[in-house]
Amino acid sequence: MHDAHMTIAAVLTAAGSGSRLGLDLPKAVVPVAGEPLVAHAARSLLAARAADGSAIAQLVVTAPAAHLDAVAALLGDVVEASGADVRLDVVGGGRTRQESVAAGLAELADDVDVVLVHDAARPFAPPGLVARVVDAVRAGHAAVVPGLPVVDTVKRVGAGDATGRPVVETVPRADLVAVQTPQGFDRHVLERAHAVGSGRGAHEATAASDDAALVEAAGVAVWVVPGDERAAKVTTARDLLVAQALTTGATA
Repeated sequence: MHDAHMTIAAVLTAAGSGSRLGLDLPKAVVPVAGEPLVAHAARSLLAARAADGSAIAQLVVTAPAAHLDAVAALLGDVVEASGADVRLDVVGGGRTRQESVAAGLAELADDVDVVLVHDAARPFAPPGLVARVVDAVRAGHAAVVPGLPVVDTVKRVGAGDATGRPVVETVPRADLVAVQTPQGFDRHVLERAHAVGSGRGAHEATAASDDAALVEAAGVAVWVVPGDERAAKVTTARDLLVAQALTTGATA
């Protein structure tokens, strides 16, 4: 699938709530270092350059329905400040992350070949990580995820009771990675995987936790490239403090 002229788009999911942060506003518009998380995430995506110097040509952002205009205005300013020649689309998100990504895919321009799917909750994924994912897709891998080695001992547990749960086995961690975003895909592979898995997407209990899981379920191999600790996910109030500390090194 190697093609030096592939057109790159990114779907940036920003429709999640901030409930686990203890806040009443959507997570993506929570400010860090004076700017919402979604602005930091978009800026990193737009700053990325593939090995041949090409950049993202379309940015599709899924946002809460009540905040579409505000997010569009905010990201319009980010795009203008970046000087990037990029098409920006802001659309309403779905009931789950999977539905939100599907809504974003429906907005892709006809000439898009490579699709990145990124979470606004990982606002400081550095441009170098974004480029690494794109380059791996262009090298012929239809699905690519960044991953970090698992450093903790991991144990599989069984059903338990009020006192705890029994260990079934200790899982060898040498073969494990903690997966991050952005994840990169051949457009048609990702669209087919979403079409096949669409019945699972309406409910949190059955929706895929990431797009690579849908692709795997469709029988397509997923390739792992080195991740980056700066692409940490913001989920709790403590994570916000860590994200604040990362602002000075996000674009290195």
